[in-house]
Amino acid sequence: MMAPYRVWPTQTDVEIANAVAEYTSPTTERVAEVLTWGADENLLCALAAGWWVYCRGRSRPERVNSNHILLTTVAVTIIPKVLKTIFDQQRPDRLTVRGHLHGAPISGKRLDAFPSGHAMHVGALASAATVLPRGKRNLVWALGAGLVATRIVLLAHWASDVAAGLAIGGLTERLLRFWTGYGSAEAARRADPKPRLRS
Repeated sequence: MMAPYRVWPTQTDVEIANAVAEYTSPTTERVAEVLTWGADENLLCALAAGWWVYCRGRSRPERVNSNHILLTTVAVTIIPKVLKTIFDQQRPDRLTVRGHLHGAPISGKRLDAFPSGHAMHVGALASAATVLPRGKRNLVWALGAGLVATRIVLLAHWASDVAAGLAIGGLTERLLRFWTGYGSAEAARRADPKPRLRS
C-alpha cells in the first residue's frame, strides 16, 4: 500500500548517489555492509536493554542514565516505522545499475528510504553523548559519522534521509530528557544528594 506522501531526493542527493555508484567498489561495499550493523536497531535495542538490566543494581545516576538510553532507543526504533507509513521515497539503490555492477547490494523495502532509521539511532546517541567528557563525546560523534556514512555508501539512503534521521533522532533524545531528567543539574543533585565543599 502506498503511503500518503511522496518525498523526492534533492539534486545534491542525486549527485552524491551518482558519485557513489561511479566510484565505489565491491570491497568498499562489503566493508560498509559490516560496519552498518553498528547502528542496527535490533543490536542497539539489545545493548540498551542489557545495560538497563545491568544498571538495576548500580547507583541512581547509572539507573537514570540507563532508563533514558533504553527509552530513547525504543522510541527511535518505533518512530521511523511510523514515518515510513506516512512517507514514501524510493531508495537510490533501486535507481542504479552502475552501483550494483560496482558491488552495491540491494537494501530493504524499495520505498522506505525516508527517513534513515540507522541515522535516527546515531542522532539520538550523538545527542545523548553531549553530557560526556569531550574525549568520549568526540569519539561517539566520530563513530556515529562513520556509521551513517555507510548508509550513503551502500546506496540505501539519500544524504537528505540521513540528515533528517540525525535531526529527528537528536530531537527525540532532547525531548525525552524532560521526562527522564537525563543530563539535568537537578537530576544530578537528586541522584547524588551529598553536599560537596567548594574547591
